Amino acid sequence: MARIHSIGYDDRTPEELVDDLRRHGVTEVVDVRMNPISRRKGFSKKGLAATLEAAGIGYRHDRPLGNPPDNRAAFRRGDPAARARVQAAVDAAPDVVDELAEVAVHRSIALLCICRDHDRCHRSVVAEALIAVDPSLEVVPIP
Repeated sequence: MARIHSIGYDDRTPEELVDDLRRHGVTEVVDVRMNPISRRKGFSKKGLAATLEAAGIGYRHDRPLGNPPDNRAAFRRGDPAARARVQAAVDAAPDVVDELAEVAVHRSIALLCICRDHDRCHRSVVAEALIAVDPSLEVVPIP
């Protein structure tokens, strides 16, 4: 059974993120932030990609799987309309989801966003979409 890891970088340093990814055997990070920028040093797209590359971990950014900024707080509160909005965005990117599901069968991937709690993050919607494409995939949140 192939695994999809899910990780949030909140309260981690870039080094701790790399350590956690290595501990779980992750070989590629899939950044599912709509805008891969961060006020936290080392977590914007270029810096994060460089850190991961230096650690032998691949990086890709899949913008279509992101959660719009004005939807994030509502999603974390569990608002069904916010979840539906993310679901609609993911549903509108079937090629991205299909490709990612195929990659997950051959590589150990981790979906990445800032939120630590997988169930309160839009990564959960992305993971569900991947499992809908390939039910043999298993989601493993990295706390």
